Amino acid sequence: MSALQPQSIAGEALAPDLAGEAPAFWPTFWQNRLAVAGAAVILILLGLAIAGKVLTEWWVVFDTETIRLPDKFKPPFSEAALGTIPARDSPVFGHYLLGTDELGRDVFARMLQGSFVSLSIGFVAVGISVLIGTALGALAGFYGNLRLGIITVDTFIMRFTDTMMCFPTFFLILTVVALLPPSIYNIMIVIGLTSWTGTARFVRAEFLSLRERDFVVAAQALGVPEIRIMFRHMLPNAMAPVLVSATIDVAAAILTESALSFLGFGVQPPYATWGNILADGKDFIFDAPWLFFIPGFAILIVVLAFNLVGEGLREALNPGPRTRRT
Repeated sequence: MSALQPQSIAGEALAPDLAGEAPAFWPTFWQNRLAVAGAAVILILLGLAIAGKVLTEWWVVFDTETIRLPDKFKPPFSEAALGTIPARDSPVFGHYLLGTDELGRDVFARMLQGSFVSLSIGFVAVGISVLIGTALGALAGFYGNLRLGIITVDTFIMRFTDTMMCFPTFFLILTVVALLPPSIYNIMIVIGLTSWTGTARFVRAEFLSLRERDFVVAAQALGVPEIRIMFRHMLPNAMAPVLVSATIDVAAAILTESALSFLGFGVQPPYATWGNILADGKDFIFDAPWLFFIPGFAILIVVLAFNLVGEGLREALNPGPRTRRT
């Protein structure tokens, strides 16, 4: 080791120099047109979700709770019956963009509110699962040989992870939610606490590889604190597969919330989510098919977009040889 190398290590340049690889990420990602299309859909959805929060709760432009029985089961783009409902209850521009439900509520307003609720559940639940999985995976990978009595740290954490993976996740969530008061916060926490196992295994595998690398050995020789080595220098190099997994897990969390709401165990009124809108419309699939197909297609498009972005990230972050897309 040259005299300059210890100085670079002490100056927090422990991680390998990835400057030559970083520019290759965006060209590779942009070549994947499906991933770019998925990213565009997600950005549009984020904008709609923020607008939905503002325009349905803070500054009520689109009313999600007003009942208009004379206008029930109105198809999309139909005009409001202004002569039979009060003027203050009429929709924006006098038309129902996505029709009305069995109570005459504006489906567009409810879908707008539901976009924020569904996305917030997805992102918060995945954030919780990534935090738990990253912490446990890092401990198992870095302190794997440290003994706790008759077993090692790695064995203890991985056997606990294996035990969690043996339970059917959806039924475990269903059981816990059935015992707790149904609320948006309980849904976020329960999904997050039951979906961290994949992240833990990813991080552990990366840490097992990284802890033998020269920059980690050099840091240990210089007396850098282990916590700093783990979370300042090793973790950034282990996050590529975690980011891919997290992107796909957001889609899985949205699907899980939709399924729970469809079964009546999810977010309860007055909050509207795509799952409970879908559940409300299942009884009218022939009389008012838009109540069923609109939230169903919305869930399909969003889940597909997250999966396409996850696939694009996996390809762009893949350290192996890259092939040019045709």
